[in-house]
Amino acid sequence: MLKLASTIQQRREKTELVLTNIYNLPPIPKAMTEAMELLDNSSASISTITGVISRDQGLVTKILTIANSPLYGLQRKVTSIDFAVMVLGFTELKNIISVLSMAESFKNKTDKYLDQKEFWLHSYLTGSAAKRLSEDLDFPNSGEAFVAGFLHDMGITVMHKYFHTHFVEIHKLVSENNVSFLEAEYEILGMNHQEIGNFLADKWNFPEVLCDVILSHHNPNSSSSNKILSSIVHLADYMTQKLQIGNSYWDNTIELNLSEVEFLRFREPEELDRFIKSYEELFAYQAKAVRFLN
Repeated sequence: MLKLASTIQQRREKTELVLTNIYNLPPIPKAMTEAMELLDNSSASISTITGVISRDQGLVTKILTIANSPLYGLQRKVTSIDFAVMVLGFTELKNIISVLSMAESFKNKTDKYLDQKEFWLHSYLTGSAAKRLSEDLDFPNSGEAFVAGFLHDMGITVMHKYFHTHFVEIHKLVSENNVSFLEAEYEILGMNHQEIGNFLADKWNFPEVLCDVILSHHNPNSSSSNKILSSIVHLADYMTQKLQIGNSYWDNTIELNLSEVEFLRFREPEELDRFIKSYEELFAYQAKAVRFLN
């Protein structure tokens, strides 16, 4: 047992060393970085912001598609970036561009071990569901829930990109030994994808609450700073699996205990099932939207 613990610790230290040396991700498109800088400046004019965003037609298309989805429930169709800025506001638009830029930074080639489109579909749907859940449950910051939900599995794409040989070993261990991905990650890397995502998020000075959600999204009861937000993301993650829309094979063994979402006050599993079913239309629409974005 001591030898096994020592081996796991050695693997963890090696993994942390690699993570520590991840300084520069592939460059984010210039329009995204400039737009986020302007959106941080409350004195920036709408015309200046729209001018920067409009230089990247791919970014324009993605923003308008998201703005017109049921995620925001706008009464009028958003047909221009200047209107999107006005109706969504600086903070919400920055949240959208932030998640799009993260997807761009971690973009990698699809292989038989990870389909990139399916991965980002799952990330986007989890973020979308977390945002809607937070609004329906009167959580004070639905934009934060969207970003947290989108980034919850960032550790998986980090493993695929920077630990590919180990990523293959994890798949092999899961298929041959009937263990969960979390268990296999820990055995091969000494860390699971929650810990890897949290390590990088903390290294890059993400807000503490986002780091906490990334670290605890499979077990909200372990959350140290915002159990409710971690529970919301955990439930959103589970919903993709339950509805079989944008679900991830990485979550094939995901379980939801009512105690982990106790703030919902569901007494019976049947109540929770009906609640999740009510989100099916949103999931289906959002899945179509994000496939278009790809």
